Amino acid sequence: MPARQTAADFDPEVLKLFDQYVHGRLSRRGFLASAGQYAVGGATAAGLLGALSPSFAAPIVDAADSRVKARFVEYPSPLGNGTARGYLVEPAKAKGKLPLVLVAHENRGLNPHIEDIARRLALDGFIAFAPDALFPLGGYPGDEDKARALFGKLDNNKTRGDFVAAAHLLEKLPEGNGKVGVVGFCYGGGIANYLATELPELAAAVPFYGAQPAPADTARIKAPLLIHDAGNDERIRAGWPAYEKALKEAGVAYQYFVYPGVEHGFNNDTTPRFDAAAAKLAWQRTVDFLHAKLG
Repeated sequence: MPARQTAADFDPEVLKLFDQYVHGRLSRRGFLASAGQYAVGGATAAGLLGALSPSFAAPIVDAADSRVKARFVEYPSPLGNGTARGYLVEPAKAKGKLPLVLVAHENRGLNPHIEDIARRLALDGFIAFAPDALFPLGGYPGDEDKARALFGKLDNNKTRGDFVAAAHLLEKLPEGNGKVGVVGFCYGGGIANYLATELPELAAAVPFYGAQPAPADTARIKAPLLIHDAGNDERIRAGWPAYEKALKEAGVAYQYFVYPGVEHGFNNDTTPRFDAAAAKLAWQRTVDFLHAKLG
């Protein structure tokens, strides 16, 4: 069996091009045209793109795992798209009321990796709820490129409203203890930051490499933050100095960790940008933080 590819197997310029492609700053055609010059040894630009794209073949917690109970739930979102949908997961043998975690996905909607993240949180003792921002457009389509294209068609204000409604749904679950935290990745990291500015009752927020809110909005944050950034992620890290200044001025409790030498998306184990050591450390910090803040 061939060894799994890692970020080290790719030219850094290819990784930068892929980041631009993933975030809509470069078309597929543009990626292929630009990456071609780095395709050596029989490789092709299309092969590079395929190698960097996610593979959902091996989830950490299988959807049929008997240790969790999972179901899809529709919920009202009056300030969003009217009706929204998400993936609700809880431990199969829960005892007592459990802490609650909203899971905010990347810019492809509720794909199998994010469903897996929700199941992992359930095994760590939380009730996890992962909304699908693409539900108004038919839901995650099963194809990352199609999902990314659909994402650009969303009304951002309504989508944010759906995540706010999801937090309120979680807060009222009878199985929960009423304390809600949020963990988000990439686009979802930005949502985690956003929810911290909008929900004074939020008990914790954990953005992984997410876009930062404006300083004026940061002043409204009441929740403690645990922020994870990738050392090689120049795009996201460029916004950190202003965010840190605003957090300090507002007196917000926060912890900030940069993982040296890793790429944006290092926690996503379905792509070569995954870094096992950084992901393990960031996840343990996340679980410990959420348990401490949510009870």
